[in-house]
Amino acid sequence: MSPLEDFANRVRKNARHLGKWARRRGIEAYRVYDRDIPEFALALDVYGARAHLQEYDRADGDERAERAAWLEAVRDSAAGALGMAPTEITVKRRAKRHGQEQHEKTGAAGDDFVVMEGGHRFIVNLQAYLDTGLFLDHRNTRAMVQAEAHGKRLLNLFCYTGSFTVYASAGGAASSLSVDLSNTYLDWARRNFELNALDPARHRLERADVLEWLAQAAAGGARFDLIVLDPPSFSTSKAMRRTLDVQRDHPELLHQCERLLAPSGVLYFSTNLRSFRLDDEALAGLNLRDLSGQTVPPDFRNKKIHRCWRVAPRDE
Repeated sequence: MSPLEDFANRVRKNARHLGKWARRRGIEAYRVYDRDIPEFALALDVYGARAHLQEYDRADGDERAERAAWLEAVRDSAAGALGMAPTEITVKRRAKRHGQEQHEKTGAAGDDFVVMEGGHRFIVNLQAYLDTGLFLDHRNTRAMVQAEAHGKRLLNLFCYTGSFTVYASAGGAASSLSVDLSNTYLDWARRNFELNALDPARHRLERADVLEWLAQAAAGGARFDLIVLDPPSFSTSKAMRRTLDVQRDHPELLHQCERLLAPSGVLYFSTNLRSFRLDDEALAGLNLRDLSGQTVPPDFRNKKIHRCWRVAPRDE
């Protein structure tokens, strides 16, 4: 049996098992392969009737033409295993990224379509940007926020396309404010809100540099019962006065968020930075609980895809 046949068989087996699991839970977007075979350093995600194939960084020196031919063969094998046409699978290279690169355009227009997750509808685009508009590894975290949202005032920072807010609204959040610096993603969030019938009078969107916004919000007396803080690992922009480095800046971010929490308020903080180390000394006064073992979904073989903590009142 050839390596490509091994790969296709693994994808087929995973897809059969995870497809049943996903259908029972109303999930149309999920991971079916993640570096299961060392020679195939790839991630493959299903999005409804389409798929997203990402190649991780490689250290070898394969010629570009040879690599392109290999990836085309891998795509065709994946398509056969999933019962899709090869044209329904978008292929990207997942290199290490800096700044706003995860939100940069790829140069392809792509087209928007809708996938279901947990009873909610989300717009995704597999081609136009390096990311698709929905971070699949935070599916469990979104459900946790929904379960805790009833009657709460939500603050969603670095809100991206607003999926946490959609979940919180479905959980009965009294109101929400979603903040991001990107007009592109705020517009995407607005369309997700409309798709899920969120009331714009209660669920507001605001364009702002989160670092500056946080400093001003506490002084203005803003208070929230539930905060989601999911910053990029690193970010820089002409519209920002300073760079954001989650390793360096997370104590400041968490303490600023704590000042915005109502007395019984709760904060969810997450990061995808693989090398991240929580600054226990700087955060000694916070009641932090590591939820990473619960927030990474079962379709992710890589259990270190993100880290997630819940910050609760000190007496909880």
